[in-house]
Amino acid sequence: MTVNGRTEGRQGRRRRVPRQEREQQIIDVAVTVFAKRGYHAASVDEIAELAGISKPMVYLYLDSKEGLFLACLRREADRLVAAFQGAARAGGGAPELRLHAGLSAFFAFVAEHRDSWIVLHRQASELSEAIASAVADARRAVMAQVAGLVWDGIAESEGGTQLDDEDADFVAHALVGAADSLTDWMSGHPGQSPEGVTLRLMNMVWVGMGRVLEGEVWVPSPE
Repeated sequence: MTVNGRTEGRQGRRRRVPRQEREQQIIDVAVTVFAKRGYHAASVDEIAELAGISKPMVYLYLDSKEGLFLACLRREADRLVAAFQGAARAGGGAPELRLHAGLSAFFAFVAEHRDSWIVLHRQASELSEAIASAVADARRAVMAQVAGLVWDGIAESEGGTQLDDEDADFVAHALVGAADSLTDWMSGHPGQSPEGVTLRLMNMVWVGMGRVLEGEVWVPSPE
């Protein structure tokens, strides 16, 4: 076909995809493939084919298979942290309401993005030092948000003077560790909603912390 003196192909000129958009397309496909096959079994050839580009193009954009996995890991971790932060900010009111909103968003993210969570939670810890470091960074980002909300709750309570930063950090680690573990529990209990899991966790941890703030401390009975 001739247009303005130029010969065009049957489909015309292909739209030039901006680099950032192309990278996101590659990462979208890669997250699915890594989640399905695991890091070692995943093939860059398959990722390239599903993304509709050549294998050398994948390496041009993401450098290596590890670089591609790191890009997947960092993007999904950023999405998870952003979901927690956004929900916590929108939760308003008391610290426990903001924490509840953030944890609800966390569990909803895991439920809605299983492939992302498999890449973040189940595979990354088994891989290289660079990948382990990226996972640790993501965990610290969530931990900082949770610890801040826990400390706000302590500071605003009448009995808050008996707890300190170390206590807030301890509770934050307990909460995040429990949340990590409960994602596996959720996969075995598909009938459990993210909101239901959040309420159970808040009752187990936040109510318990409230009793400590009121001066109640458990110690083993003397024999």
